[in-house]
Amino acid sequence: MRPPGGGACATSEALHKMAASGGAAVAAAEEELRGAGDSEDEAEEGAGGGGGGDDSEDSSGDGEDEDKENEAEIQRLEEQLSINAFDYNCHLDLIKLLRQEGELVRLRRARQKMSELFPLTEEIWLDWLKDEIRMAAETSEREKIYDLFERAVKDYLCPEIWLEFAQYSIGGIGQEGGIEKVRSVFERALTAVGLHVIKGAAIWEAYREFENAILETVQPAAGSVPSLEQQQTISVQLEKIHALFRRQLGVPLLDMEATYAEYEEWSEEAIPEQAIKNYKKALQQMEKYKPYEEALLVAETPKLAEYQAYIEFETKAGDPARIQLTYERALAENCLVPDLWARYTQYLDRQLKVKELVLSAHERAVRNCPWTVKLWNQYLLAMERHQVEHRLISETFEKALNAGFIQATDYVEIWQAYLDYLRRRVDFSQDSSKELEELRAAFAQAIEYLKQEVEERFSESGDPSCTIMQTWARIEARLCNNMQKARELWDSIMTKGNARYANMWLEYYNLERAHGDTQHCRKALHRAVQCTSDYPEHVCEVLLMLERIEGSLEDWDAAVQKTENRLARVNEQRVKAAEKEALVSQQEEERAEQRKQSRAEKRAAKKSKKPKAGDKRKVDDDDDGEAWGQEDEAEQPSKRPRESGGGGDMLAEEEVEDMETETGLFGRNVPAKADGKAKEAPGAPKWKDAPRVLHNSEKDSVTVFVSNLSYSMAEPEEKLRELFASCGEVSEVRPIFSNKGTFRGYCYVEFKDEKSALQALGLDRRRVEGRPMFVSPCVDKNKNPDFKVFKYSTALEKHKLFISGLPFSCTKEELEEACKAHGNVKDIRLVTNRAGKPKGLAYVEYETEAQASQAVLKMDGLAIREHVIKVAISNPPARKFSDQPEGAGRATQSMVPRQIYGARGKGRTQLAMVPRALQRQGNSAAKAENGVSQAPAAATPCLSTEEPKKMSNADFARLLLNK
Repeated sequence: MRPPGGGACATSEALHKMAASGGAAVAAAEEELRGAGDSEDEAEEGAGGGGGGDDSEDSSGDGEDEDKENEAEIQRLEEQLSINAFDYNCHLDLIKLLRQEGELVRLRRARQKMSELFPLTEEIWLDWLKDEIRMAAETSEREKIYDLFERAVKDYLCPEIWLEFAQYSIGGIGQEGGIEKVRSVFERALTAVGLHVIKGAAIWEAYREFENAILETVQPAAGSVPSLEQQQTISVQLEKIHALFRRQLGVPLLDMEATYAEYEEWSEEAIPEQAIKNYKKALQQMEKYKPYEEALLVAETPKLAEYQAYIEFETKAGDPARIQLTYERALAENCLVPDLWARYTQYLDRQLKVKELVLSAHERAVRNCPWTVKLWNQYLLAMERHQVEHRLISETFEKALNAGFIQATDYVEIWQAYLDYLRRRVDFSQDSSKELEELRAAFAQAIEYLKQEVEERFSESGDPSCTIMQTWARIEARLCNNMQKARELWDSIMTKGNARYANMWLEYYNLERAHGDTQHCRKALHRAVQCTSDYPEHVCEVLLMLERIEGSLEDWDAAVQKTENRLARVNEQRVKAAEKEALVSQQEEERAEQRKQSRAEKRAAKKSKKPKAGDKRKVDDDDDGEAWGQEDEAEQPSKRPRESGGGGDMLAEEEVEDMETETGLFGRNVPAKADGKAKEAPGAPKWKDAPRVLHNSEKDSVTVFVSNLSYSMAEPEEKLRELFASCGEVSEVRPIFSNKGTFRGYCYVEFKDEKSALQALGLDRRRVEGRPMFVSPCVDKNKNPDFKVFKYSTALEKHKLFISGLPFSCTKEELEEACKAHGNVKDIRLVTNRAGKPKGLAYVEYETEAQASQAVLKMDGLAIREHVIKVAISNPPARKFSDQPEGAGRATQSMVPRQIYGARGKGRTQLAMVPRALQRQGNSAAKAENGVSQAPAAATPCLSTEEPKKMSNADFARLLLNK
């Protein structure tokens, strides 16, 4: 018979050496732990000899400078942690620097603080344990290291830490009960990770080798005959090794065929039939596990989908130990996924119901995902379920309040859970008790907390319907028979803006109906009829029903009169509101008709403006560009307002809305020469002779609107046709030109079929000649006023981050490298201006809300290329006037007088600097050339005085000729 694995003798020797290891090896631990820089400096100084004095002095000086820099950095990190103790990366940097400097006491303190706030990873724990083991100078300090191991194995499922724990415990076998303690650690390790398909075999093999080493120590000396007592000891030890082999062969593990072959070679007896049967059964199970294990091996971190499939498989199989192990493996790699923790703790609550196991899992869940209120609620319920003392539950609730929830409603939810717990502690058969007073004090504290702390942080209490006060009122009325207190609470509820809602009055009425009296019911309904504004008819019906059943004739008459008067006023208000709405609509239509007529008159006036014979100023090509240049200048595209965000809505909305007609590829013809005989110059542009092309709105489904192109783009039709050819057959490309024939930076691209147009939208933000090209659907906003091209959400997105303060040269890859350490990054969008230049802003989308929340905690305040970035959950401010009817935003602007000042205060003039696109009032139904409405500019809202009437070019010419 030989020891398993062929390493019994070596193991036995190692066992004795570890047991006999004393303080000599430990004494050098502190020196070994100190930074490598000092030892390197000493080595260089020794190698330098006598002639290297100056070099050694320089080296020493450099080392001192480096030590000073490191000390300054350590102090900076400690100061930063004193401000924000939850800066995870700062903790890591501090520990790394202290370990490098050999600051043992400060290093231990830094690790201790971090472990109190966060669960530590396997790597951090192993470094900490190895450092402490090297520093343990006395036997008495072994107990402290044992305690450290006990803490380490609780954070996550880590087979390596369990193996290190077992190996360290072997060093204490020389103490009383040392061997039994080692066996206890190994048995606990097998319970925790012995079923791990990939890593479990290492624990089994280490356990067997330990027992085999013990067997070697009880063997008699060579050539001697063992005594009866020795034979019994050897027999017992052999049975232990046999039992370990048989137990391991009954567990599906990787490479278990080799273990079976090793057992056959080691054992002098035949393997029992039951052990062979268990081995074959485990082999069959292993075949079922292989697909899931192989999927985990090839998957990329964090492997959440693969683990979820594995968990579902184990749940159907129904083995609690394996289900627990699979959950623990998944959580070790997905520790920041709240839903996974919630499923695990729910399984433990409903199936295993073991107090220590359940509470440990809940405590780990809230340490990993403290921002998730659901996990805290489940933790409080589990503590109550397992009858944890009241003091500990209250302390846990206080920790929850300091967890930093991201929504005001989360605080309402955690308060409700705690108040429910306190209510269940009260014996309401007694008129007064300590628990009842504590419950009332907690209700008052909750209301004050939401008013002070939560409302100050979120600008809302999170409880607009006063659900906590409603609960308190119901408890006072139903369980404490204290209707006076309940009425006071409901009166407070109504004064918080809830009096206009019928459902709130009916809740109060029902409470009075059940626990109060008719007089207060009638009083509540009369107040409800007077105050309700959403459903007054319903409240009136309830009042009449009450008087029909219980009221006198006087009560009935009073109720009828009150309800009729109230409903009459309501109907009158509704009629006035409808008339006002109709009047506003009529005024809008009239203004639209006036604008249409004004544009028609302006077009007619421009066509009639031709120079007459005999004028003192001759009209020729040059004069057309000088004397009449002002008119052409007025036709240039107005400066576009800057907007943030993407899509094709970057043009002013009014400008896009008015693009109903165009001259297609070319633009409008210039006025004819005065003599009518001038010939076109050889190099004249083609746009002058092009016919006007009306935009056919019936083809909007096969047309896309392209904008933000470069004004200097040569041959835009050919270039864009070639660019969009990859999306499908292009029927026509219609670039828009100004009156002078210059390209205006936008166009229409029409395809043969709708599928090609949809595919073309994928080219949005494609860079063309150094600028991002915007591609959006061609939609008539007159018919679809609610259509928005902006493709990014403007609501709260908990899985997406908004990052500001980035260096302009920061690339998408560089940002992704910084973000992927905190979760799986789905998308990164660097915000640019219209010219494609970065603005130092970015949106980062994660797969889950948990990953995004963790990234906020770890990345906010991080420095990237000496730029300190700010990180927050994406919640853009509401876009102004986005939900108002057309023209409402501009009407609001016109009613608010403004003054435009320069960068240094009031400017020299009071001229309006508002672009013409923002001065237009509403949409125009009139057709205009070149796709741009020719509406006259509205009065500038910046001045309180009336502007003088604008003069046309003809007016200026007439003044000049009459002088």
